[in-house]
Amino acid sequence: PEATAVAVLPGGLLATNVHVLGNAETLRIRLSDGRLMAASIVAKDTATDLALIKAPVELPVLSPAPPPKLAQPVCAIGNQFGLGLSVSCGVVSAVHRTGTGFNEIEDFVQTDATVNPGGSGGALVDYEGRLVGLVSAIFTKQSDADIGVNFAASIDLVMRVVTDLRDHGRVVRGVLGFEAGDLTEAEQAALVGVRVRRVDRAGPAFAAGLDAGDIIERVGVRRVRRGTDLTSALALFRPGERVGLTVQ
Repeated sequence: PEATAVAVLPGGLLATNVHVLGNAETLRIRLSDGRLMAASIVAKDTATDLALIKAPVELPVLSPAPPPKLAQPVCAIGNQFGLGLSVSCGVVSAVHRTGTGFNEIEDFVQTDATVNPGGSGGALVDYEGRLVGLVSAIFTKQSDADIGVNFAASIDLVMRVVTDLRDHGRVVRGVLGFEAGDLTEAEQAALVGVRVRRVDRAGPAFAAGLDAGDIIERVGVRRVRRGTDLTSALALFRPGERVGLTVQ
């Protein structure tokens, strides 16, 4: 299948989506100057649908963008419909989107910039050419074509995953030591957050003071409204890192 990849690390390392690689063992990439060459698959992370591949040449790496804001102009760059490099522009229509059903772990930047088949793995950039995210999914019900609701894995999630794939061949994730779930509809009338259902009393969450029944409202400065928000926010941290929770 035709798709796209973006240089994200030195050494010819590019990020793309697992779903476009499928079961492929070999692949070829075409550079923007038209050259076609063999590339290799370094590693995949199915939980985020992100994969790392390696080209046999050094490629310029895009700089990461600062956190995007709602209505900020962005452009999607990719190999849409296999026609070659295409650029479409729009705005950021949502940030930290989770629970779309595409991946186990999601941290999507939503955009109305047009994306069609072949655009997966492409770059979502701001107007200074900095990488906002990796185009990953088209939200559609009837056909595999653009209807203006498209998702790109955030640059924070992309770099969290690809650096681990480069260094370890897999994503190293920490043990949280608790389980949490959505609030009931009745609870949502007065509360916003995620309720802790169970805590491992030998784990790090209990040692930090978390207990069953607590309601987690924020991870750092990021508000969580449902379980997928919590999973996404915590997945950005590496084992050993400290993170502050706002808990009721």
